[in-house]
Amino acid sequence: MESRKRPSAALLRLSDSSITPEKKVSTVPPPEPDYIGWSVEDVCVYLRGEALGEWEAVFKEQKITGVGLHYLTDADLEKIGVSRLGDRLRILSSLRKLWWIKAEPNKVFNDPIHGHLELHPLLVKIIDTPQFQRLRNIKQLGGVYLVFPGASHNRFEHSIGVGYLARQLVQALNERQPELLISPRDILCVQIAGLCHDLGHGPFSHLFDGMFIPRARPDITWKHESTSVKMFDYLVKDNDLEPLMEQQGLVLPQDLIFIKEQIAGPLNDVSPQGQKWPYKGRPEDKSFLYEIVANKRNGIDVDKWDYFARDCYHLGIQNNFDYRRFIKFARVCEVDGKKEICTRDKEVGNLYDMFHTRNCLHRRAYQHRVGNIIETMITEAFLKADPHIQIEGSDGKTFTLSTAIDDPEAYTKLTDQVFEQILNSSNPQLTEARQILRNIVYRRLYKCLGQTQYEMRYINKFALPCLALPYMLSSKSVLFLFQVIVMDYGMKEKNPINSVRFYCKKDVTKAIQIRKNQVSKMLPEHFAEQLIRVYCKKTDEESLEVAKKHFVQWCMNRNFSKPQVLSLHTLLGQNSPAIIRDANTKGQLRFMGFFYERLNNCD
Repeated sequence: MESRKRPSAALLRLSDSSITPEKKVSTVPPPEPDYIGWSVEDVCVYLRGEALGEWEAVFKEQKITGVGLHYLTDADLEKIGVSRLGDRLRILSSLRKLWWIKAEPNKVFNDPIHGHLELHPLLVKIIDTPQFQRLRNIKQLGGVYLVFPGASHNRFEHSIGVGYLARQLVQALNERQPELLISPRDILCVQIAGLCHDLGHGPFSHLFDGMFIPRARPDITWKHESTSVKMFDYLVKDNDLEPLMEQQGLVLPQDLIFIKEQIAGPLNDVSPQGQKWPYKGRPEDKSFLYEIVANKRNGIDVDKWDYFARDCYHLGIQNNFDYRRFIKFARVCEVDGKKEICTRDKEVGNLYDMFHTRNCLHRRAYQHRVGNIIETMITEAFLKADPHIQIEGSDGKTFTLSTAIDDPEAYTKLTDQVFEQILNSSNPQLTEARQILRNIVYRRLYKCLGQTQYEMRYINKFALPCLALPYMLSSKSVLFLFQVIVMDYGMKEKNPINSVRFYCKKDVTKAIQIRKNQVSKMLPEHFAEQLIRVYCKKTDEESLEVAKKHFVQWCMNRNFSKPQVLSLHTLLGQNSPAIIRDANTKGQLRFMGFFYERLNNCD
């Protein structure tokens, strides 16, 4: 009890006007009051110092200690007997003084997307760690860089941009709606979550978690978000950042939990029985804070805003969404007992444009047919090299490419540079992997036979695991593989705008829903589609012509859309059935039987 800090005397007296400005300057700032450890009596001392002594008896009766001050709301004060609104606002205003975090001046970064942006010193300390600096060597768009020469940007600058935008949004809400009682602790935690949300990405970003790990370790379900949480814990521990975090006003471990929940969602999959609110870092009254970095409700978050702007800039594609306008109109409204981030009703068209921009990026870049085949070839090289790449981790243990995700120390050393490591290696065990990567460098790529679409009624039958990965199909003389690609607005076949709430100019407190038919008749009827792409590993003209003709015939037999293929005018000639029959006789195209089998046995 003796070690508990009591309210600073500076809080209990008026500033002394006789002290000159020079004498007020001190090389060591006075310690901030540790209000979290205050007893009921300490809280009463603070109230007297703020000329709020008339409410001492109420706070004593309710046994309100320092740990509860941060969570007091207007409704709580009214419930305990502070009936007049003016008195409640005075108390809340005084309590907010406890939460302001004093820090060194922010540091300025010059970013090509957001211009000169300022970051809190604690964020700079996080950036200056090996775990974060690792992101300098992980391409934001993976193999897309080998198709679009400008797409050389990395997860490093994207993460800095997300941390900056997180502060822009939460600060705008704080200034527009002070009644939300957003504290500097909240703002700092949201920034840190934005900065660290991608720590778990592996080499070539989504190639690693979407293609490599599912094939290298099919027995586990792994997402980069879960590893981001592990890497964040390791970053804090390895660099001894907890004392600095406490010095900057964070309350541990509560704020660490809040940061990790923003990245990966609830840390426990199952909530305690009878508990509806699954988060522990912040109460349900602060539910809107979980919609800033990774919005699980409708996908509108600062992560998307940064990669829309950044990816479009480096790809040379026009970005039709302006996040600054969304921030201008963002407000928090109550929806079904929860506080959600809403926007003006007139912005509904702009949000449809935002999701359309996302879809265009996938069509033109992220799911580019050449980019996809390059990533498939890189994946094959990594799979062949996996047992022979040794990475030293904790306690001197060694890990492979696929097992490094189990050890944060080993994972810190795993970046895109593994591509060059394999390519320039003289290890005979890496010969096959090295040859695949050399083929990429010399542009000896697999050939795309074409792609087709099938009706969404197949979505339940032709489902996971068939949809999740490219499957290789083989015959005696030709090797084929196919990919099933899902194009959507971010919520599978659902319209994400149905999960967005809006407010009107006349009543900014009432949240409303706007249906598609209220917006325009020219909006899409469907919000998801699936494509089948077939690739051939053989690149000679004879093999490609035979394979393409068989692919077209297969699509016609299944009533799929007429496929987009190379040299369409040569595909359906008079002799094509005979050519296909002859090819089957020679055993060149038996892969289609397996293709049919997979389609017919996915129930």
